[in-house]
Amino acid sequence: MPSPLPLVIVDAANVVGSVPDGWWRDRRGAAERLRDSLAPYAFDGLPGLPGPVDLVLVVEGRARDVAPVPGVRVEAAPGSGDDLIAELAAGAAAEPSPRPCVVVTADRELRRRVEAHGARCTGPRTVRPGA
Repeated sequence: MPSPLPLVIVDAANVVGSVPDGWWRDRRGAAERLRDSLAPYAFDGLPGLPGPVDLVLVVEGRARDVAPVPGVRVEAAPGSGDDLIAELAAGAAAEPSPRPCVVVTADRELRRRVEAHGARCTGPRTVRPGA
């Protein structure tokens, strides 16, 4: 049986907020633009993590109804996006065949939480060069 793809979880609110480009005027639109820019990473991977990867964009609040696109699964957090991200990272570590997990965020507390489950963290610039 082939091993599962590495999991890449992107903290939409944190990554969108890393560039002051007016995202606060249209949170959903900003999340959709981020989602669209992430699609190539699902196939190409990230630095140090070759593709393909299982790429998940975690959205919350006004961006909660963003739809998925090929290569990018979208998970809407019913409450805190950070809680859902930590849950997904814990799930990757606990699967019958644990798989590598990378979380894209600059949030220090979230980094601490997911690293406790063995996830590796990287900052927004990994997927948003202008951040």
